[in-house]
Amino acid sequence: MEANMNLSFSQILELVRNLPGEQKIKISQELERETISSKLTELLTAFRTDKLTMDEITEEVEEVRQDLYDKRTSN
Repeated sequence: MEANMNLSFSQILELVRNLPGEQKIKISQELERETISSKLTELLTAFRTDKLTMDEITEEVEEVRQDLYDKRTSN
């Protein structure tokens, strides 16, 4: 079911303020999921490249892991 309404931000805020606490929590959780999803998509898009191969990425990861291991064992 889809409803089309032209509500201002202040009207929506007032509606949310009048909801019971449990429903406010559900709205908050949904907004958080949506925000995290869009930020993750934005981040992945920013780092997408055809210039790196999987082998190059793996090699870099292994180098960083080795450096971290070396630092832990030298202390």
